[in-house]
Order: sequence, then structure tokens, then C-alpha cells
Amino acid sequence: MPHTPSVLFVCVGNGGKSQMAAALAHKRAGERLEIHSAGTKPARALNAESVEAIAEVGADMSSGRPKPIDADLLRRVDRTIILGSDAQLELPGDARGTLERWVTDEPSTRGIEGMERMRLVRDDIDARVAALIESLL
Repeated sequence: MPHTPSVLFVCVGNGGKSQMAAALAHKRAGERLEIHSAGTKPARALNAESVEAIAEVGADMSSGRPKPIDADLLRRVDRTIILGSDAQLELPGDARGTLERWVTDEPSTRGIEGMERMRLVRDDIDARVAALIESLL
């Protein structure tokens, strides 16, 4: 049986960007990828604007729950992707995969807030997810 590529998306709270990336990857790749998300300091709940912005493009993250990083998962996934510049993470020495950071668009630095901000964040992540899937499949 062929190996299914695996990805772990990480941000600080696992309530926004990493959950968005996972939902967009599910929408684009379905069962062709093994997709996970986690946070370095998991939040209590999902970001409501993130959930809404993802739903607008036909993806769903509404059933997600913020969760911590699983050390075993971190060792075995093919790609670990940190979203944004705040989360800090290093792969264990025996990790199989690679680590990369996506410094995503932050519209709030330009005074853009609310749903307009979240849609720009979503579209930036979606373009990166599309390129990632193409490289993995």
C-alpha cells in the first residue's frame, strides 16, 4: 500500500490559522493526505471568525477542538508547518519529517480587522496549502 503523506499544521492557540490550514487541506486533498493540527499553547475554543471564513469557501473546521502537540505525531509526520511567527517549535532529533514556517499575511498591521482580515488570512493560507498539496501528491 502506498504511503499517505502526512502534515501537521501548528500555531500557538490551534484555534485559528492551523485549524484553517487543516480544513483547507482536507477540502483540497480529502483522504489523499493525513492531516493534523495542534497548538503550542492551545486555546479554549476555536476563533469564530476563522470558522466563518472557512465555511465561506466550502470547508469546515467547526467540529475542531484546540489541542496540544502530540510528540509521537511530531516524530512521524512528513511535514510540520508552523503558521505565523509566534509559535516556537523544534523537531525532536529522531523526527522523520521536515519543519517549515509560513509567515502568513497579517492584515491587522495594515489596519484591516474583523472578517475582512480573516478572509485575507484564509486566502493566503489556502494558496500555500494548494502549493503544499501539489508538492506532496
